Amino acid sequence: MRSSISTMTPMYLSYFGLAEAPFSIAPAPRYLYMSQRHQDALAHLLYGVNGEGGFVLLTGEVGTGKTTVSRCLLEQIPESCDVAYIFNPKLTVEELLSTICVEFGIACPPGNTSIKVFVDCINAHLLDAHANGRHSVLIIDEAQNLSADVLEQMRLLTNLETNERKLLQIILIGQPELASMLERQELRQLAQRIVARYHLGKLSKTEVAAYVQHRLGVAGTQRQLFPHAIMSRLHQLSGGIPRIINVLCDRALLGTYAQGKERVDRATLEQAAREVFHQPSPQRRNMLRFLAASLILLVGGALAVAAFREQPGPKAAAVQRTVVPSALPADKREAVGQPNATPSALPALLAWPANEPHSHSKDLAYAALFRAWGADYQGADACLQAETLGLRCRAGRGGLDELRKSDRPAVLSMRDKQGREFFATLTALGPETATFAIGSHTTTVALSALASQWSGYYSLLWRVPPVTQTIVRPGDRGPAVEWLSRQLAQVQGRAVETARDWVFDETLVRQLKQFQLSQGLIPDGSAGPQTLIRLASLADQTAPKLLREQGEI
Repeated sequence: MRSSISTMTPMYLSYFGLAEAPFSIAPAPRYLYMSQRHQDALAHLLYGVNGEGGFVLLTGEVGTGKTTVSRCLLEQIPESCDVAYIFNPKLTVEELLSTICVEFGIACPPGNTSIKVFVDCINAHLLDAHANGRHSVLIIDEAQNLSADVLEQMRLLTNLETNERKLLQIILIGQPELASMLERQELRQLAQRIVARYHLGKLSKTEVAAYVQHRLGVAGTQRQLFPHAIMSRLHQLSGGIPRIINVLCDRALLGTYAQGKERVDRATLEQAAREVFHQPSPQRRNMLRFLAASLILLVGGALAVAAFREQPGPKAAAVQRTVVPSALPADKREAVGQPNATPSALPALLAWPANEPHSHSKDLAYAALFRAWGADYQGADACLQAETLGLRCRAGRGGLDELRKSDRPAVLSMRDKQGREFFATLTALGPETATFAIGSHTTTVALSALASQWSGYYSLLWRVPPVTQTIVRPGDRGPAVEWLSRQLAQVQGRAVETARDWVFDETLVRQLKQFQLSQGLIPDGSAGPQTLIRLASLADQTAPKLLREQGEI
């Protein structure tokens, strides 16, 4: 039996009458609480989408909701807009231009590495789109990771224009250091082309209370599970950052459920904060202080004995014997040398093999990914090569739940103990373990080990369905809608309908939402990349799987 996605669902949902997890850190647009700050941020992005070219800049601290605002923007994109969304901009100039081509569906010569050829291809596409009344928008998330030369190339792309307007609108979303980068002397020309900028700040105390209640309402309950009396403390602990609020509230609800209580109280919230921020409890702090004092006394006593010992002998040896305070609990005696203590087992970490060059990790990871699809990796641009095999790249940033939904092997960006980046290919994912191809080796680790190593960035391959659109929306017509309708009928066990004019109507929207809900996807009624991947994968029995059947190796 395949591992169910529901194993990732919080166990407290039915206890509190919730339909789904209210405090997931996934950037779901319908959970976006539109504070005045978020409304202003979205307004700036919409201005950029409908603008006449140049750059729009959105900055904000980690976890303030920048990516969620951008996902909300995607739901409001006019039909006349073509959008390329890049999640992982830690790329070279050539890689970024290649990714832009892939996102816009621009055909370039296979294996091309020439910047000029890439730019010519992009220019030709933008001119053609403009002639057909289309508006092209490039959104780059985590843009603080862009290098200066890549930013300069982005500026040069905005030089592509007609006599009436710029052909490409670029939206940069990143952390506050992005704004500092753009103040550099060598980037002054780009800074002068920023037509709108906004910094997304933190939530106020009043907004934190409204934010929590809003997410609970979307998840299916109007109960005030977090009393007003603890909102001030929640604001203080989280600093008004939505992502931290989510993590604290999720942990607090779990603690409340475990205690059989009806609402979160202050003590449970404080305990949740200690667990989230890895802070010891007051009792544990007192014990640690006691241990430290005991160690100081023991070391001092040993040094004193050594100083006055004139020669070795039985008496001196007897004096130097270590004494362990009998008052210490059994699980604390290991710290001062108790012989029968059992050390805690630590989860294994992924480590790059010492006998292989660190610089080869990316090529080896993609080689393993292509092997999983029964192909040989030729080097250079993996996405361009994938297209020749009828596959498509998907790069993003998310969590294990997102990878489970895709159910395809993926290349993950990791960090070793020294903080160096390396790439490993996730080939199997179970309820508690993950298996990687790393270099020429295969390693299985506990899922908990990934928390300290995985950046959240991943790249995977999926088989392209026989449609050219990357998003199929209500109101669309033609072959893409026919394919979508037939796939849904097959998956849902319905007779395939026949129609002369295939239209994405209300009936198909309802059927699609039912499918998305059953697959753990956001039921938004549009067939985006994740929905298309899932639909295609259910019918594609030859594709490699990430999830394993029980007993399958």
